[in-house]
Amino acid sequence: MNLEKILYNDNLRREEIIYLLSLSEKEEIENLFSRADEVRKEYCGDGVHLRGIIEFSNHCEQDCLYCGLRISNHELPRYRMTSKEILKTIDRIVEANIRTIVLQSGEDFSYTKEYISDIISNIKEKYDVAITLSLGERSFEEYIDWRNAGADRYLLKHETANPRLYSAFHNKQKLGERLNHLRLLKALGYQVGSGNIIGLPGQTFEDIADDILLCKQLDCDMASFSPFIPSYDTPFRKVENAGVELSLKTIAVARIVLKDVHIPATTALGSLVENGREKGLKTGANVVMPNFTPHPYRQNYKIYEGKICITDDPLACVGCLNLMIEGLGRKVSDSKGHSLKLFKN
Repeated sequence: MNLEKILYNDNLRREEIIYLLSLSEKEEIENLFSRADEVRKEYCGDGVHLRGIIEFSNHCEQDCLYCGLRISNHELPRYRMTSKEILKTIDRIVEANIRTIVLQSGEDFSYTKEYISDIISNIKEKYDVAITLSLGERSFEEYIDWRNAGADRYLLKHETANPRLYSAFHNKQKLGERLNHLRLLKALGYQVGSGNIIGLPGQTFEDIADDILLCKQLDCDMASFSPFIPSYDTPFRKVENAGVELSLKTIAVARIVLKDVHIPATTALGSLVENGREKGLKTGANVVMPNFTPHPYRQNYKIYEGKICITDDPLACVGCLNLMIEGLGRKVSDSKGHSLKLFKN
């Protein structure tokens, strides 16, 4: 195949996406990364959006085989933050001039529809910020109430578009149901985020290509492509980490295919390799999500091992991120970072 022609093709076919993901020559990979950065600049500009994340509960009803929060992990110290603790943490995020709040947890149904709605309402009454929820699969009624309360976005990664792999990793969930939830959230007016996990056991280039194409089909507003890092307290504890190069190639190809979506340089990428988030920003990403989960909770939101910034002060981390972003010739955006699709002509 003609690499240059493919890189400048506005509508890549599946086989062309697979070809890009399989590139192995250093010069070809550098050309891929360079083109992804061009597309990012064209569609997203030079602003990098910071999203302040609070992991407010590590209880989870699900039993996903690769996740340290799985209900079968009886070694993990569990916690739940109170609404007072959550709101106090949001004060710190706003103090850092971050205008998107991400409320994330395992699938913890002890937080009722009304409880989450009250938190959303309190945030919106006090601050002019965007709110992203990442609470797993919840009910139709909950989605409606939380949207009415002021939630702007919902992040629900599909993790793998391969039904066989999905069934192998999830004891309780079905891929078709996950996709139904994503479509419902979109129909309710949420800005929707999805994405995959790169490097899951048995995953192929074809699977990753299908993940990217699924995000396009779903018309995602944000797409997260995060490397697999094993957790000690799961059946996959001895599986190798995802490859750094494949993780970066996936971000780059996703940028070229999806164009006007927000793509994060994930904390997992930063945990996988030194300066990982910087590398992600140079290969198509335009979002970073600093962790504001307070101590002593932060170290127990243990989806995988070796997460960075576990003991660091969040405000210091934001300062480091600002310097890193400026060092790339980029700038920290002062906007809420709403979906780029909202501003199409």
